[in-house]
Amino acid sequence: MEPEMAIDFIWILLAAFLVFLMHAGFTLVEVGFTRAKNSVNIIMKNFMTISLGLLIYFLIGYGLMFGTSAGGFIGTDNFILRLAGNGDTSNFVIWLFQAVFAATGATIVSGAMAERTKFPSYLVFCLVITAFVYPVVGHWVWGGGWLADMGFIDFAGSTVVHSVGGFSALAGAMILGPRLGKYNKDKSSNAFPGHNIPLAALGVLILWFGWFGFNAGSTLSGSSPAISFIAVNTALAGAAGALGSMAYVWIKYKKPDASMVLNGALAGLVGITAGCAVVSPVSAMIIGFIAGIIVVVSVELFDRKLRIDDPVGAISVHGICGVFGTLAVGFFAQSSYVEIAGFPGASGLFFGGGAKLLLTQLIGSASAVAWSFSIMLVLFVAMKYTIGLRVSRNEELKGLDIPEHGMEAYSGFQIFTNE
Repeated sequence: MEPEMAIDFIWILLAAFLVFLMHAGFTLVEVGFTRAKNSVNIIMKNFMTISLGLLIYFLIGYGLMFGTSAGGFIGTDNFILRLAGNGDTSNFVIWLFQAVFAATGATIVSGAMAERTKFPSYLVFCLVITAFVYPVVGHWVWGGGWLADMGFIDFAGSTVVHSVGGFSALAGAMILGPRLGKYNKDKSSNAFPGHNIPLAALGVLILWFGWFGFNAGSTLSGSSPAISFIAVNTALAGAAGALGSMAYVWIKYKKPDASMVLNGALAGLVGITAGCAVVSPVSAMIIGFIAGIIVVVSVELFDRKLRIDDPVGAISVHGICGVFGTLAVGFFAQSSYVEIAGFPGASGLFFGGGAKLLLTQLIGSASAVAWSFSIMLVLFVAMKYTIGLRVSRNEELKGLDIPEHGMEAYSGFQIFTNE
């Protein structure tokens, strides 16, 4: 193996390990932002997301995403990670990196459907998104599909991972309905505070740490000059997102709400994921700051106006900010960075490139949103009327830990009720 290839392999594997660790972050965020009586259920969902996701993506998803293209829509070979027989193991390292991405897209949905979803139904969802829904969009963008041919830029997955996961989550939350007691007859909403904000904060910091692998690892090259400014952009956007959320809620509600600031950091990271390799550090700060404000406005919109119950804000963080981050490329991309990242030289609207790239970004984002939302809407409706999607009223009141898994996260904490 050539030294340069060895460096690339090591870098991709290291990045994959960092993204794998992000699943610990997602678990902690979701556990912290929800109630104690559902902690085991959340742990199990996240643990099975990565476990089932890796297996299904190995058997089916990778081939659909990176196999020989059929009309730019879907891959047609390389299932069960079949090698060409020439000793080339490069598929293996790329598979691992992409497999943890696929599982990340799936685990986003867990938070939006927390505290009332049947565990077996969630497993069916995981199978479908990692085997089919995510790989198809991935093929369009990263597998040589039709969006790649158009010049669509989503360097690390604001659309492919986050919008797909976020709008799948929207479909699930809509069909599932709100948690018991969430909304009143006068259309006001009740807050269900998370039971452990320190856990949620630790989860966000783990996610932020893993995001360096998520974004910089997407170079797929340990010697790429883009790694340095991608890492800088990732750090700055997350920080600006936290600041943007804090400033907005502090001004509006007179208190700097910790949960909103945590989601603000994640919003900034989601927002920069598409353009991390094609915008300047100053632009990254602007994108992150705006995303931090957007997520607060979006959470309020879904909760108070649309009455869609999302316990952790996953739809807003990943779906809405994923769309924003993708469109931001059309405004903030600069040709000098674009060329370093390996894309055809094109600037965004704010840097003299006109509206062409912005239009391409809009088409790509809208297509991915429509695909993931519609497929998942059909799936969740089908499960609702067949195997069932939601637990019983009594199980939801007790919490899902005992009814679904026969144990509780905090011994002696569980409160039983016959309401």
